[in-house]
Amino acid sequence: MDYGPYSLLTDLAYASVLILLGQFLRVKVKFFQNFFMPAGLIAGLIGLALGPSGAGVLVLSSKASSYAGLLIIFSFVAMGLKGFEVGGFGKMKENMTRLGGFLCFREIGYMLQYTIPVVFFIYVTPMIWPDLPKEFGFLLGAGWAGGPGTAAAVATTFQQYGWNDAMDLALTIATAGMLFGIFGGIILIKWATRRGITNYIEDAKDLPDEMKTGLIPEGERPVLGEETISTISLDTLSFHIALMCIPAGFGYLLAQKIGSFYNFSLPTFTVCFLISVLFAFGINKAGVRKYVDERILSSISGFAIDYLTFFGIASIKIAVVVKYASPLIFIIVVGAFFITSTLLWLAPKLNRRDWFERAMFVFGFLTGVYATAFILMRIVDPKMKSKTLEDTAICAPLTSPTDIWVVTFGPILLANGQYWAFLGPAFLYLIGFSILAYTMGWWFPKLPLVRKD
Repeated sequence: MDYGPYSLLTDLAYASVLILLGQFLRVKVKFFQNFFMPAGLIAGLIGLALGPSGAGVLVLSSKASSYAGLLIIFSFVAMGLKGFEVGGFGKMKENMTRLGGFLCFREIGYMLQYTIPVVFFIYVTPMIWPDLPKEFGFLLGAGWAGGPGTAAAVATTFQQYGWNDAMDLALTIATAGMLFGIFGGIILIKWATRRGITNYIEDAKDLPDEMKTGLIPEGERPVLGEETISTISLDTLSFHIALMCIPAGFGYLLAQKIGSFYNFSLPTFTVCFLISVLFAFGINKAGVRKYVDERILSSISGFAIDYLTFFGIASIKIAVVVKYASPLIFIIVVGAFFITSTLLWLAPKLNRRDWFERAMFVFGFLTGVYATAFILMRIVDPKMKSKTLEDTAICAPLTSPTDIWVVTFGPILLANGQYWAFLGPAFLYLIGFSILAYTMGWWFPKLPLVRKD
């Protein structure tokens, strides 16, 4: 059967049924509640079990596996449209030690995740798996620090350079990262509460039901957004979708033109992101910014991520996973140990106060998605007293250019064998933040592990 618009409709229908089933299971099954598993992740695992690689009763269209690369565009576009305004610099001066230490902590952890596996899979694993693509190590950072969306974006780039199995492997690693982030994070929190390391909770069980079930009771529901456009003229949601579709569509066209004229493929999501930043600048200059609600943009982006998670996991080809089973198991197990040990070692040394709470947030986003980070943060710091979210909001715009450089040029350079063109700047980045932490007095090597100061 030829693919057409109604094929997309049926794919969305199947996905929606399983996503709602995932939410139902989250409400009813204690296991899913205890580990705060997102409905999209549950749905994706069910879809994988029912799909061609499993029972064979769920049949998605031939293009379903490509949706992940499309949907991630909207997440990057939403990021670009929000802009990069940095607030709170007055507070930064007062809290430079707290903010600076946290910035160094998250950036060192982030770049280590991309560099160490890459070095290992370039110089060590060829002795074990000589036919394994050397860029395999990059998938750990892409799938864990980046999450399913970035994993799909990076895999798309690798596919453009001839590695056809990259998408299945990247999404498998990303799925493992999300599961490890949730299960591992809860285990670490329970361990910390028993050790008396946590500052704001004594038992992880003492959490509101809405966090466990995902259902917000009446009277406590936050506002999704404001109607900034009168429905007499244009629906507000239509307005925001239009704002996102313009840079998404023209970014795609530009990426195709660049590829055809220069024989050089830039990732579509990167071009769309850059177009959205320019578009956001134009909106600001035109005085239209006041009619843009960031909450609505975030909600549309969240929709894209939920469905991306489903299609990404449900479309994984088990045959490819089995083919690469040994290196996959190796990179996941070693990655989990490395990330956990590194963060627990670094966190007390770069965070004078609330080191464990901050470590859990960074652990969450370095193993999958920011949603995991927020979940873990809500558990260990329910009233947000550690100021982790405030510091994240300040740090994010400062580090966004690095994130874009890594996920855009890292795959291109590695796929072309230019390993040190990527690793050189990455290691300089690591060294720079390490020196910054030492020289600014943000390093506390002698602090005890267990403390409540």
